[in-house]
Amino acid sequence: MSPEELISEDDVIAWLLQGDAAMRYQVYRDLLDRDASALRMKIPLDGVASVILGARQTNGHWGKGFYMPKWTCSHYSLLELRDLEVPSDQAECVETVEMIAASKSRDGGVDSAAGDYPSDVCINGMFLAYASHFMAKAPLLESVVDFVLSQQMPDGGFNCHSNRKGASVSSVHTTTSVIDGLSEYLRNGYGYRSEELPGVITVATESLLARNLYQTKLTGGPIREEFTKPHYPARWHFDVLHGLDVLRSAEIQPDPRLKDALCLLLNRRRPDGRWTSTSQYPGEAHVIYPNAREPNRWVTLRALRVLRYFRSVCE
Repeated sequence: MSPEELISEDDVIAWLLQGDAAMRYQVYRDLLDRDASALRMKIPLDGVASVILGARQTNGHWGKGFYMPKWTCSHYSLLELRDLEVPSDQAECVETVEMIAASKSRDGGVDSAAGDYPSDVCINGMFLAYASHFMAKAPLLESVVDFVLSQQMPDGGFNCHSNRKGASVSSVHTTTSVIDGLSEYLRNGYGYRSEELPGVITVATESLLARNLYQTKLTGGPIREEFTKPHYPARWHFDVLHGLDVLRSAEIQPDPRLKDALCLLLNRRRPDGRWTSTSQYPGEAHVIYPNAREPNRWVTLRALRVLRYFRSVCE
């Protein structure tokens, strides 16, 4: 056995701790159960977060505005900064969130073209995630919450084509984004319709669990082969790792129907204890992450914390 194959989880964590401040903060918090609040304040000044914040323009937006181009627009820049755990009072982020929230479509949702009808529920789920993280003023989020809840489908999930193209079955992409947004909203103490949201999240989660997270009900195979491969950043896309990490963050209780997804993730671990990412989704990006053949710190961190949280399912 080669030295590479003998690496322990402690060695993997040591490797993760060679990353930037955002990486180190989440490793201490999620894998080592240590308070790293002082380190969090360094996140905007270091590594990926610093690059993204530095790309913000004088008009208050990234890219060409709210949603163009992918992935350097304000929407996806703020989503990535939220995932990096940039502090919630970061002035640039707070300001841009409020600019976006002030411009709504007629149905109350934010959208890629202000005034367009109908809004995209997947975009609004992601918006709730970063707007709640960056503590947008509560009244600015109320119509977004109303719009998102109006889009829940009979099977409990969500689909961005339900109000646009007449889709009748929920989408794993959209459902995951909405669970993420609503759970972040609750986690940050917003009160509007908060008594309804745990039930909405539970039913939406059930729509994912009914598919064992990523499988078709008809054959039991992957809905798409791409869903079995981890990505970072996931953006709006679903994959098994992203889905598991959102459920972990939402504090969904371990469920035996996640076993196939967790085993799939375990089987993707390299002999050296690390994980790689699939190739990046096409489009302009602020940062080029490691290619598909190289170990990826963010994929590895997320995989380890997911397996830690759901360990009882694998036993």
